[in-house]
Amino acid sequence: MARSTLLSAMLLGMLTTCAPAVMAADAPAKSMAVRGTVTQFHGDQLQFTDRKGAAVTATLNDKTTISAVAQGKISDIKPNSFIGTAAAPQPDGTLKALEVHVFDPSLRGSGEGFRPWQGSDGKVGTMTNGTVGTLVNANGRTMTVKYQNGEKKVVVPDDVPVVTLSPGDRSLLKPGAHIILFPAPGSAEPVVAARIVAGVNGTVPPM
Repeated sequence: MARSTLLSAMLLGMLTTCAPAVMAADAPAKSMAVRGTVTQFHGDQLQFTDRKGAAVTATLNDKTTISAVAQGKISDIKPNSFIGTAAAPQPDGTLKALEVHVFDPSLRGSGEGFRPWQGSDGKVGTMTNGTVGTLVNANGRTMTVKYQNGEKKVVVPDDVPVVTLSPGDRSLLKPGAHIILFPAPGSAEPVVAARIVAGVNGTVPPM
């Protein structure tokens, strides 16, 4: 499988396996996630400007799911929390978190696992979704993140962005809202949104 196709599949898998919107984490996706800012939302038509300044139109349907991202704090990361973290591998085998998103309990299990991930800066790193095991609070946080068949040790510096992720609805799609849109597999123009992650109160999704 080509690298770009693999990354697309993993991107879609991370945030589209949430109940009640169940989609396989390894479901093939034809398009990368798109990040941008909402300009208009009317009916089922969403218009937004991507990070390159291009205007994008997307269609929502009854299968489109929406999640809300809000500012969190490092103390939100607790033992037994279900979290996701985009991270960079370190020479000692640990991962250095670039951001951490703490899932609402109703979203536990979303995209569980370890996979490649292309972050908002375009760089390729990793994404780990799992349950926090041991947690050491010293000079930030050092935690183990456990998933189906493994675990990772993740170092979380004090200045790493932390957000919370919870179920949302279309009312979040207001002009000025920052979003990540995951296209439905095989959708063409206009793009059909499988899932949208939308910032609350100006929050920019850091993942």
